[in-house]
Amino acid sequence: MTYFDFEITHCPVELSLDIINRKWVLQIICDMFFGKTRFSEFQEGRPDLTNKALSRSLNYMKSEGLIVKEVNDSNIEYFLTEKGKSLNKIIYDLVEFTLENNEEYYSKETVIKAKEAYKKQLLD
Repeated sequence: MTYFDFEITHCPVELSLDIINRKWVLQIICDMFFGKTRFSEFQEGRPDLTNKALSRSLNYMKSEGLIVKEVNDSNIEYFLTEKGKSLNKIIYDLVEFTLENNEEYYSKETVIKAKEAYKKQLLD
């Protein structure tokens, strides 16, 4: 990159997008911020999210250090690591951008309520 007076070999934006741009990753992380921890919970309301795709996404997220897998008795749960939790501001900014720039999908009342709900889960 030549934007700076020092050498940077990898664009930080591209590296971040490589992680979060994988299919299902942001949706699963957002689910985790809202309290979902189990395999079946991530699939609720997502008929296109197959077991194979979900397993692949969870394994990828684990390998990137975004989540940890915990096995307790017969339960398997997934939790955000500190690295995964640090995506909270990015997700909130995406939500805010979308709500404010897609008036055809959201009423003003919905924008206000949604912002409050996401702010509470992601930033508080």
